[in-house]
Amino acid sequence: MDQRNLILAAVISILILIGWESFLAPKLMPPAPVTSTEQPAAAPSVDTDGPSAPIAMPTPQGEPVTAPPPAEAAPVAGRVKIATKDVQGSISLAGGRIDDIHLVRYRETTDPTSPGITLLTPAGSATPYYAEFGWIASDTSLRLPNASTVWTAENSDAVLSETTPVTLSWDNGEGLVFRRTIRADKEYLFRIDQSVTNGSGQPITLFPYALVARTDTPTLAGFFILHEGPIGVFNQTTLMEPNYEELREDGKQTVAESTGGWIGITDKYWLAAVAFDQTKKVAASFTHSTPGGRDRYQTDLRGEPVALAPGEEKSVSGYVFAGAKELELLDQIATDPGLTQFDLAIDFGWFYFLTKPFFHALRWLHGILGNFGLAIIAFSTFLRLLMFPIANKQFKAMNHLKRLQPEMKRLQERYGNDRVKMNEELMALYKREKANPLSGCLPIVLQIPIFFALYKVLFVTIEMRHAPFYGWIRDLSAPDPTGILTLFGFVPWDVPAVIAFLNIGIWPIIMGATMFFQQKLAPQPADPTQAKVMMFLPIIFTFMMGTFPAGLVIYWAWSNLLGILQQWILLRNEPATEDKKS
Repeated sequence: MDQRNLILAAVISILILIGWESFLAPKLMPPAPVTSTEQPAAAPSVDTDGPSAPIAMPTPQGEPVTAPPPAEAAPVAGRVKIATKDVQGSISLAGGRIDDIHLVRYRETTDPTSPGITLLTPAGSATPYYAEFGWIASDTSLRLPNASTVWTAENSDAVLSETTPVTLSWDNGEGLVFRRTIRADKEYLFRIDQSVTNGSGQPITLFPYALVARTDTPTLAGFFILHEGPIGVFNQTTLMEPNYEELREDGKQTVAESTGGWIGITDKYWLAAVAFDQTKKVAASFTHSTPGGRDRYQTDLRGEPVALAPGEEKSVSGYVFAGAKELELLDQIATDPGLTQFDLAIDFGWFYFLTKPFFHALRWLHGILGNFGLAIIAFSTFLRLLMFPIANKQFKAMNHLKRLQPEMKRLQERYGNDRVKMNEELMALYKREKANPLSGCLPIVLQIPIFFALYKVLFVTIEMRHAPFYGWIRDLSAPDPTGILTLFGFVPWDVPAVIAFLNIGIWPIIMGATMFFQQKLAPQPADPTQAKVMMFLPIIFTFMMGTFPAGLVIYWAWSNLLGILQQWILLRNEPATEDKKS
């Protein structure tokens, strides 16, 4: 395949990505905020790191719903240990929050002795981040559990595990008994069953709520193709992704009503989210506040009203996900317990229809070959074989156009001042010689989504995080760690930031070299200026790809090698074909 087309495909890919994301991509606008008393209420707002703060909300009956008044300060309380094969941590008995989650199988760096991943942290820590469930009511006289309520574990020695659930209880002293049973479900998924027994002698109506709250804006990857921040899916199909900056500007975005859905906060690889039974209606909101001068982000769900007659007991089921965004697990959760489109927590982008199948193909190849780098090489080989017939036709068409270049140049010289006449003569020449000047476009168009989809797979899937290749490549999702300015590690020194872009690694150099040799085999431009520009493109792309994931550079280098072999085969066959024609 002509190297110019491959380069052009990459350039067009980048321009399309920037232009599409910045100007053309449809913005998913949130539904209008709740303004009518006929609409269900949103979830409560939390304005401190401790107890939930009261907030007035309309109900279907038009009565205000408030969270219980907060205590002066969250009391010191015990904790219930969490110990599963995937998660270590604890649940705070103060508020019954899930606020201490450590992921067993993941670490900060490729060094096996580096710190593990801490996802959720309690109020009072440096950066509080937690999930909370509870109840609110329109009757402000009701004493309901809040973030300062100290729950009692029914088994004082309880440890939450895959086989042992934990039940917490609290009696409000006025006839209402609240219970909360927490089960460890799939890896990072917890099921929360909340029940209320009404022994007050009066009918009551309560609203269940769930929220994820985070204090301070986290350190972001900062790539425009990646969403990090609040996220939710509602009414089966509506994806909402307000980023931190948008939420700071808007203050609040709401969903008036949704059947099912989930909401939370996502990082590049990690997710904290909450949901209720997907058959129930919920209201949702994304909010930003600045208690104590610190940014606070919160995502809320409020469930349907639960009416209890005297002596009646009712329960509501919910879910907390706090863990790694592993695609297979997210797909399982989308099926059971049925959290709608839960895989959208992974930002596969607008080429979702390609990105997800590409990932499954790479994962399947990894299962056979045992290495994601080898899987990328095998996948690249398959794509080259798949596109070989198209490349063969393109190569022949380009050679045909090259033979017409002298005649085309004469037409340009003859009709240079009459563009209309020149174009008419060129079209007549193409028709007479049965040449198609657009013959090389199809391979370019095909390569754009392929290139971007593979880039997204390497960039956003946690399965690629810290996936090693061979030699010095310990992480296919990160750039080549070697550098020419450090003699590839033999002379270690801190390269100044101003010249860091020059510190390209071994694999980008290999990629640039293969690009250069492939370009030499391709038909050369007749225009000397264009030929000089093409000569510098391998150098430009070598430095540009130095910052890309090593897996993508390996893919491109191997694809170039296959392209060299392919063009060598086509060059051998093309003269024989022309001889037969003559």
